[in-house]
Amino acid sequence: MNTEELKTFIFLSKVKNFTLAAEQLFIAQSTVTNRISELEKEVGKKLFSRGAKTVKLTEAGEIFLRYAERILELQSTSIEEMNALSSHSRKFSIGAINATYETYVKPLVDECLKDNTVTSVKVMLGHSLDLIQHLQDNMLDMVFSAIPLKRIGFNCDVFDVDRVTLVCKKGANEYPDGVTKEQLAKLPYLMCDFTLSEAGVFIRSLFPRNHIFRLDVDNSSKLLPYLENGLGYSFLPYKLIKDKLDAGVLEEVALKDFNAPNVTTYLIYRQNYDISRFLENKFDKE
Repeated sequence: MNTEELKTFIFLSKVKNFTLAAEQLFIAQSTVTNRISELEKEVGKKLFSRGAKTVKLTEAGEIFLRYAERILELQSTSIEEMNALSSHSRKFSIGAINATYETYVKPLVDECLKDNTVTSVKVMLGHSLDLIQHLQDNMLDMVFSAIPLKRIGFNCDVFDVDRVTLVCKKGANEYPDGVTKEQLAKLPYLMCDFTLSEAGVFIRSLFPRNHIFRLDVDNSSKLLPYLENGLGYSFLPYKLIKDKLDAGVLEEVALKDFNAPNVTTYLIYRQNYDISRFLENKFDKE
């Protein structure tokens, strides 16, 4: 299989139409058909089921799609890695979940790049499971994750433990004496998905199954403008919103009949990787 076949396969999986894929890729429809046919011959499975006007991935196609995307990502990363060698003496590739970037990762990156022209830093933001997979594929050097990795060949250290805090706009708290579980489920809640972490499971458990939230995003920092405008309540890591609390923009809402769990940030990296070079600013400067 070649790169063009994989790119065509991924694009067709999104548009689900051979004619549309050909038009948007600026190639003949027969070329799309031939590339998919050759790919199916190589993998030995049908990747698409054909309908009258549309196609959809088969079960085998769904599985292969994840690998095809990773193959292209690995190719792109390897090219970047080789190009970086010519202009930078040290390159860091860091993965981080959104909730940890502003609090933990950005200050480290800022310090790493300060007065430094020979170090390159690549940051990838995403969900813990995706970032851990990139780490195992050698596409990242280290990952700041909300969930741990227990696998031979990798270190998984507790990087930080923070408490989860229920907050709202300063002066907009309807429960100055504290909120109960029952009352919380009826609040205009703005959900930030902490995914598979203990905190994420706990917060989801506070609401009825299939509860419709006023807002539901997977990036905690994107909630802040809505909270500041008084549009609802949300649980967020304390260190993420400490400055907002200190400035009187947000206020903490007390919990009456329950306690929120802590949120743990794990730093995961390969056992032979010298993590101190990044964490302790140990690299050559020009």
